[in-house]
This record gives sequence, structure tokens and C-alpha cells, in this order.
Amino acid sequence: MNVGYSKGYRLTQSALWVVLWVAMAMILTTPAAVAQQLKSPVEIITGEPTHQVFDSGRAQVTLLELFSSQGCSSCPPAERWISQLKTDDRLWSHVVPVVFHVDYWDYLGWPDPYASLQHSQRQRLYQIHGRSNAVYTPGFMLSGKEWTGWFQNPALPELPSGSPGQLIVKRDGRNLEARFTSDGDYRALVLNVAVLGCDLVTEIKKGENSGLLMDQDFVVLSHQTYKSSDGSWDVHLPKTSVEGTRAVAFWVSEAMDPVPIQATGGWLPP
Repeated sequence: MNVGYSKGYRLTQSALWVVLWVAMAMILTTPAAVAQQLKSPVEIITGEPTHQVFDSGRAQVTLLELFSSQGCSSCPPAERWISQLKTDDRLWSHVVPVVFHVDYWDYLGWPDPYASLQHSQRQRLYQIHGRSNAVYTPGFMLSGKEWTGWFQNPALPELPSGSPGQLIVKRDGRNLEARFTSDGDYRALVLNVAVLGCDLVTEIKKGENSGLLMDQDFVVLSHQTYKSSDGSWDVHLPKTSVEGTRAVAFWVSEAMDPVPIQATGGWLPP
């Protein structure tokens, strides 16, 4: 009885495979299936949208910079505070936050993976231009001016007003087309492009923050600058090797002066 059942099962299974084979053959010979096997003139991209437009509008958008370090014990509270801006209604439309990790505390024992000499030099440039009194962490710059009020009252102050101009950036994949229009007399403009990492978690194993699991947002992963004489740019979005939630910040400034004139930004699709 068991043998007969086994033979009958094999016969049924064989017949089923024949039916499936015939059905697949019929499907693959339909005009639609044949077309699918040919190279399509249109590339179908799933997942990441290829087109985005970032528009500051004419009103002032504030660039909020935080100079920080994983090797500084005073920085975690500032990083936790700026992370709260992820749920703030003013994010991107009124304020664009960026966190530059500096490298001058690496000697304390923990080499910050997001720190760079370029970030440290940017902070020193603010001091050279008289925009800040010293180089320290955590250090806030609000629209290019030192903001020490955070230490007494950790809340965004009244943001600067005005109409410095409009910055529009169109993204097509990694291609960026930017344009800044203004009534001001700006020369030798510079477009800043910063790719930001969010929801970053680092286990600090040495230094002043040893043993701390540090959550961070708006961390600058890559910062590139591009000069222009007419306020227009055709450049590329910088590449980064860090995966996860990402955003991008754009701002324009004048050559050799780090102070932002206008800014915009937003989330990048996963």
C-alpha cells in the first residue's frame, strides 16, 4: 500500500511539473514577456527617487552649526539637544542644522571617526574673521555668529530675519544644479554641500566619554565647496560610505568667508 501511494504521488508530481512547464512556456512567449526580455529604452528605478528640489525661498533660512567631538565630555548634551530638531516644525524651512566634528581632541585617546582637520579649520576661520572669541567644543554658530546663549538657555533664540536671496538646488541622482539669485552685490560666491548622517550610534571605548553609547544626528559626513562668479553651479553630490538615514545641507557664502548668506536642505530618500 505504501509503495502504490509512493508511485501515485510521483506520477501526480510529474504531471504537475509538466503543467507548470507548459504554462511558463506560454507566458514567456506572449508579446509582453518577449518585450521584457529586450533592453528597455527607459530605465525603471525602484527605491530612491532621482529628482528632488531644495528651495530656500526669499526669506532668511538659518544655518545652525555645532562644532563637537566624541572625545569631549561636554559635547553629548549639545548633541542630544540638536537631535531634537528632527521633530521641530522649523527644520529645513527655517533652520538647517549641521554638526562638524573637530579633530583637536583626538589626542585625548579617542579618534573621532567623523572628525577632520577641515572641520577644525572652519571653526578657526570663524575666529580669524572675528565671528567667535575662541575655538572650543561644544561651540555653536548661528548664521555665522557665535551663539553662547545655549549654555544658559538651551532653546533656539529668535532666528535672524531678512531676505538675502533665494537658493534653489535641483538634484537628479548625484547631479546637482544650483542657482542663487539676490539683490545683494555678492562676488566670488561659494556653494557649500554637506551630506549629513542621522541616527548614528557610536560606542566610545576610550577618552573622556569612555563607555558611552553616543547617539548623533546631522553629523557632517562630507563637506565640499564650489566657487562661482555668476551664482550658478553644476556639481555632484559627494559620496559617503556611511549607511543609514541621510540628509543634505546647502548654503552659499563668499570666498574666504565662512559666514552663510542663505541655506536650504532636506532629507535624502533611503
